[in-house]
Amino acid sequence: MLVKYLHWIGLAACITLFVSCFLPWVHYADIDQTFTGFYSYKNEYGKPGKFLFLFGGLAFLFMLVPKVWAKRANLFICALIVAYAVKTFILFGSCYNNYCPEKLFGLYLMVCSTAIMLLASVFPKFNINKTP
Repeated sequence: MLVKYLHWIGLAACITLFVSCFLPWVHYADIDQTFTGFYSYKNEYGKPGKFLFLFGGLAFLFMLVPKVWAKRANLFICALIVAYAVKTFILFGSCYNNYCPEKLFGLYLMVCSTAIMLLASVFPKFNINKTP
């Protein structure tokens, strides 16, 4: 039953990923800064929102294309996005100099939405036409 709606849930997860890039990810109280997917103090952690936006858009597009090659490419892209999201979660949320930042909702939302996108790409909505 869930597999029937997983395609739409995956599309919603892509949109959620886009929104999560603009939400606050972590707060560093020692420098009084809140980082998002597009902002880090002096750009030390880069802008992972750009990568997530680009590849999330590709995943969204490939979820809509009813071709076998698109479904296979989407599986690869979503796996790449999940790996990058885990790397970003570790980078932004890790401790330094005996100080741990406060992880905020946007960081968790980013990781969860990429995991849902991967799950949706594993079970794509695809009709197989049987021709005699």
